[in-house]
Amino acid sequence: MVMDASYTATFTFLLFMFLPLSNTGAQTQSQLLERIAPGSSLSPGSSDYKSMWFSPSGQFAFGFYSQGNNGFAIGIWLVGKNKMNNTIVWTANRDDPPVTSTVKLQFTMKGTIILTDQQGQQKLIVNANTRASSASMLDSGNFVLYDNHNISSIIWQSFDHPTDTLLESQSLPCGGQLSSSLSETNHSTGRFQLNMQVDGNLVLYPAYTTKTGWDSYWTSDTVSANVKHHLYLNSTGLLQIWNDSSDSSRITTLRNTEEDQQNTGNQTIYRATLDFDGVFRLYAYHVNNGSNIIMGSWPGKNPCYVKGFCGYNSFCTFDDDKPVCNCLPGYKLIDANEDTLGCERNYSTSECRGDKYGVAFYNMVPMTNLVWNDHPYFKDDDMSSEEECLFACLIDCNCWAAIYEEGRCKKQGLPLRYVKRTHEADDFTTAFLKVGNNSIQSSKGYERPFAYPIKTTSNKAIVHIIVVTSLFSIMSCSTIVISIHYMYKIRVLKYKRLTETVNFGGQNADLALRRFTYNELRRATNNFKEELGKGAFGKVYKGALNKGKRLIAVKRLEKVVEDGEREFQAEVRSIGKTHHRNLVRLLGFCHEGSKRLLVYEYMSNGSLEKLLFGDQRRPDWDERVRMALDIARGISYLHEECEAPIIHCDIKPQNILMDEFWTAKISDFGLAKLLMPDQTRTFTVVRGTRGYMAPEWNMNVPISLKADVYSYGIMLFEILCCRRNLDVNVLEPEEILLSGWAYKCLVAGQVNNLVPWEVIDNNVMENMVKVALWCIQDDPFLRPTMKGVVLMLEGVTDIAIPPCPDSGYA
Repeated sequence: MVMDASYTATFTFLLFMFLPLSNTGAQTQSQLLERIAPGSSLSPGSSDYKSMWFSPSGQFAFGFYSQGNNGFAIGIWLVGKNKMNNTIVWTANRDDPPVTSTVKLQFTMKGTIILTDQQGQQKLIVNANTRASSASMLDSGNFVLYDNHNISSIIWQSFDHPTDTLLESQSLPCGGQLSSSLSETNHSTGRFQLNMQVDGNLVLYPAYTTKTGWDSYWTSDTVSANVKHHLYLNSTGLLQIWNDSSDSSRITTLRNTEEDQQNTGNQTIYRATLDFDGVFRLYAYHVNNGSNIIMGSWPGKNPCYVKGFCGYNSFCTFDDDKPVCNCLPGYKLIDANEDTLGCERNYSTSECRGDKYGVAFYNMVPMTNLVWNDHPYFKDDDMSSEEECLFACLIDCNCWAAIYEEGRCKKQGLPLRYVKRTHEADDFTTAFLKVGNNSIQSSKGYERPFAYPIKTTSNKAIVHIIVVTSLFSIMSCSTIVISIHYMYKIRVLKYKRLTETVNFGGQNADLALRRFTYNELRRATNNFKEELGKGAFGKVYKGALNKGKRLIAVKRLEKVVEDGEREFQAEVRSIGKTHHRNLVRLLGFCHEGSKRLLVYEYMSNGSLEKLLFGDQRRPDWDERVRMALDIARGISYLHEECEAPIIHCDIKPQNILMDEFWTAKISDFGLAKLLMPDQTRTFTVVRGTRGYMAPEWNMNVPISLKADVYSYGIMLFEILCCRRNLDVNVLEPEEILLSGWAYKCLVAGQVNNLVPWEVIDNNVMENMVKVALWCIQDDPFLRPTMKGVVLMLEGVTDIAIPPCPDSGYA
């Protein structure tokens, strides 16, 4: 093998050639000849021996391969027949853009492989963190670096850093994952992941999800408590899940038959790859004829079973035995040349007011033979009819699809995902999609839209009307007098109810709140016996209604004359008109003389502050990721989906409450500042809690929605790391300010140091740290909107490296 090396490197290489075998352990003399000496280099586009390093058999190569138009990437590939149809099995820095032919790859004595461009800029490709004596491309497909002091000891190997493929004798460790490529020709990180979970389960997920059971589309069902597992592919093509305490638990056994081995001369190379379409496949490559045979695939041969195979707002189906992605009614392809990227609305949305106003602007379009595998955000098990379910979706601002099955109504919000259409499944159903009236057109495969008939009376009510009408026709004058008397009583009752409806400042609430008497709430709280918490404007007590069947939280305001009165009106006017799964719901109020009380739904699991910083069990990584996304969606609703944007002004863990299902909900709108529809900023007195307040509070400048974004960013750091942003009790001075420490870890590529006590997804952690750093930028214009934060957390938009925030870095 010809090497481009310096005099020192050449001397070192010759020294390796003449070392006695006793100093190389298990290495043979022929293997030593294949070792790559420090100082060697590669360049793309040149001859084979200068652009790649081959394994002894020539079946694997490490070096530059073509990527895109006139570009190159660095990786390992299985060399195809006559060096054609190479199969990429590993890529270094796979998300970096392709490099040009002017770069140079150098192997240094420090145990690193460096990429240097024409301007002298360097990028780290391999880092063994210690001096290396040599490197080798092995016949197993493993690229290794050897120790400088013990030349038979491996200090770095590509097998420890898999991308989308496992080769023979390679393991996927506990907590490890494979990530698919973006396409057949683009080997950047794709849309699917295979996770060897710490619970022993091997699971396939779409990327950029919270990794819950609703997101998985295949699992090995090998859960085993307190036992670590790893996935292993042996040299006979057997794919196994091994545990550290007992025999292996097999996924399946996939071998060549004896006849196959005779036909191939036993020259078969096995690999298990998570392909770009989300299917995990086991391949057998026959060296003699260069053929690739699929020995097994998970979750089977139907790509429509892969959640996320089709993008948002589309469904998977088959056209002439070929899987295709079609848009749901009311949507169009984002990219006409790539149907898997998903769909967007083909109509403009109208203002949502959460009442019958939506009937004039939207329609419900039925689709049959659907299998919908996503988790609904709302489910009602007591719907009397399909029409009632459709109408509930039609007037719900968050509902864009409704499914009715045997008295159960399920609502789906945007984005619509995990949908497939089939004529063979036994569990398919009919869904109704909400679309704009201006988008209704005939499309192949869709049923004709219909206008939803609004029912004003039930059959029982119609019968009552007929009976009452008949009685009126035969009643005497005395009966008419009695009827007039009852009409008078009804008018009085309606008047009383009208006075109990919230209507401050001439704004009609979309949801009528119940008005309680002070004595009702005193009895409900057992004379305000059990205190749940205390805020700046009053205390919160636990109570119960309906003979203890429904728990409530009662907030008794104390400062009534000044701030308390304004506080009371602000909460009733703003919260009474909001409805979102991540906001604490206001049920009613009391307004008697100087007494002001608010009645909320009861949140059984307390505040996020106690959950993160208390003595009880910390939420695990997946729970914290989900909570962070829930809170972001709630704030985004306040900022962008309410009739008038609402600035919360006091976002902090103490004001985030957890319900019985551990759903995070935003509470305490006492400091909320309502903006008029044509306003984006406002002047107000300093509000909020020190440590979470944006810098502009102290600058006498208008306060905008970006103040809440800053507070969320600080809280996001605390959620990720289960500690307060400022903690003087830590061991290292650089860790006192969490946001500053997080920036250092991000720059160093060591975000896992922020949570050393648990196994996390480093890619998700890095993205969330980036989001938090963007949120706490001193300049409000640099901070994203909360809608942008939600899209970044969901993985819909890319996240650039944020600049160092002055107030968050010490």
